[in-house]
Amino acid sequence: MNPDNDKPIRPPRLKPGDTIGIVAPASPFEQDIFNQGLNILESMGFRTVVPDEVFEKNGYLAGSDAHRAKLVARLFKDPSVNAIVCAKGGFGCLRILPLLDFDVMRENPKVFIGHSDITALLAAITAKSELVTFHGPVVTTLAEAPEFTRHSMMAAISTDTHLELTPGNAVTIKSGRARNPVIGGNLTTLCHLLGTPFEPRFDNHILLLEDRGEAPYRIDRMLFQMKLAGCFEGIGGLVLGSFEECGAQDGIFQIFEEHFRDIGVPILAGFDVGHGKQNTTIPFGVDATLDTDKQILSFDQPATIG
Repeated sequence: MNPDNDKPIRPPRLKPGDTIGIVAPASPFEQDIFNQGLNILESMGFRTVVPDEVFEKNGYLAGSDAHRAKLVARLFKDPSVNAIVCAKGGFGCLRILPLLDFDVMRENPKVFIGHSDITALLAAITAKSELVTFHGPVVTTLAEAPEFTRHSMMAAISTDTHLELTPGNAVTIKSGRARNPVIGGNLTTLCHLLGTPFEPRFDNHILLLEDRGEAPYRIDRMLFQMKLAGCFEGIGGLVLGSFEECGAQDGIFQIFEEHFRDIGVPILAGFDVGHGKQNTTIPFGVDATLDTDKQILSFDQPATIG
């Protein structure tokens, strides 16, 4: 599956007619918007498989921890499933990390996509199995996603394109250039991984951060926590996605500028990545070059193979 024996492991590229399996590793979801999202995936040329277990509910979780972890494993093992897209974020991924078999994922590489709380899975899978994962839409956000979001997802998972991403509203916070693999995701979720066996390595990586509904003082506090924990030591650069409902954008950028003033890395903000309707799909684990003067994040190779 990975003939070049390169690391990380790039999953097979999706083709028209390939099958996408749906998992619900976090919160339950509304049926109507879920069905709309499935229709979008099918309109993009894919078949979908929705196990009955996806519809389980256990309070604010989509079934028990063991139930959700078992379904993730099952779809990775299933040779008829070519990719996995998460139904929804919310809460719950952290709870299933100790129950996952990362060797299974390494031995059965396939596209795995999600964002928000799914950050916990993206970070852990990339770190533990060396499999490239994809920070992108979930089924319920695809329901109302604009063409930009769908096109970005297709470019990342079904073409041999070397992705070149330019922020829609680019803001260079600190000039410079870096070449490293990209890692990151939801700021709040990453903070919850600190001190656990699943905390990702941030050094020698370009760190991507985004969030939603967090007051500026909470973003300040989380960044300070990560700074005290040494997360920013040795990182190559910083990419900022959307910070929806987090206050004035300029204020958020100022918080980042203050925290990274003594850390000499390039910082580029304004990427449509995260909780906005425009949600760029970003591969985690693939080498990329961040050039804040040209205001571009360009990947060295396709995120998939075949």
